[in-house]
Amino acid sequence: MRNVLAQVSQYALRHNLQQVRKMAPGSKIIAMVKANAYGHGLSKVAKTIQDADALGVASLEEALRIRQAGVQSDIVLMEGIFREEELADVKHHHLTMVVHHWFQIQALQSYAEKNDFRFRIWIKINTGMNRLGFQAQEFDEAYATLSKLSHVEIIGFMTHFAEADEREKDSTRKQADYFQSIIAGKPGQRCLANSAAILAWPQTHADWVRPGLMLYGASPFVGVTGKELNLLPAMTLRSEIIAIRELALGERVGYGGTWENPRPISKIGIIAIGYGDGYPWHAKNGTPVLVNGQRVMTTGRVSMDMLAVDLSSLKEVKVGDPVTLWGDTLPIEEVAHHAGTIPYELFCRFTERVKVEIIS
Repeated sequence: MRNVLAQVSQYALRHNLQQVRKMAPGSKIIAMVKANAYGHGLSKVAKTIQDADALGVASLEEALRIRQAGVQSDIVLMEGIFREEELADVKHHHLTMVVHHWFQIQALQSYAEKNDFRFRIWIKINTGMNRLGFQAQEFDEAYATLSKLSHVEIIGFMTHFAEADEREKDSTRKQADYFQSIIAGKPGQRCLANSAAILAWPQTHADWVRPGLMLYGASPFVGVTGKELNLLPAMTLRSEIIAIRELALGERVGYGGTWENPRPISKIGIIAIGYGDGYPWHAKNGTPVLVNGQRVMTTGRVSMDMLAVDLSSLKEVKVGDPVTLWGDTLPIEEVAHHAGTIPYELFCRFTERVKVEIIS
């Protein structure tokens, strides 16, 4: 059986959740488990961190998977409903929803006479991200319209920062101030801070925070690892050596021959993982990999099912030896840098060929 495995540590997940509590002691937590818990396995991660005050998902389908796993925590639909008929499931499964657009308000209005259930909602406000949320000039009308609906309970107000990971910029403070000016005088709780803001902008913590990437032990900041932020990597991606060969001077490796052997003899190892599993095709020559816990570098282009590494520095290595692509001793941030991408994308790229296993 092909041995490509992503091991996810429950201990690390719980540690990272506890770090959020320490950093934002006055705030409740919406733990973000969208996108299959950032590739870590939705149902199992939701069970592991269900003592968070709420869980955040991107779709009704994700919320239903969590309910089917037996988790009864509050679940927040961060993009709200996409169609009016979804309100029936929101009611049945006692979900909380974000309202960011007039079509969602209209759906709630038309649903009014059908039941006596109270929908719990957050109102999303656009303060500069320019994705979702009511503009400042339409917020008062949206708030007034929702306030008149007896079957709607407004929990509070939410926005999203565009540049919280760029600590030298002032835009996060400006967005927070703008948000406060828009909701001034309105009763309700406030939710602004994502992972970067939790770590770098404590003045934005407010009533609720929304940790995502940091729950999984990775850093949202360029050039900084999760470990430097007292976080523990939750995932270790593993495979194994499936072939070893010796190359003469000048022989090349892989499609396009992008790596040429500079020595009289080099030892090359082939690892059973490729872009068909979600490992980044654009990882450069020299991307770090651990073989038997020792650092080696990739050689040549990543293939669909395999990649090659230079084993010349290792005295003893054989077929079947363990490989770590990222994890506790090889930060995913470093791999992402070599691949010209971000940890978020690497976590979320896995295909069904990668087995995800929760360990205690």
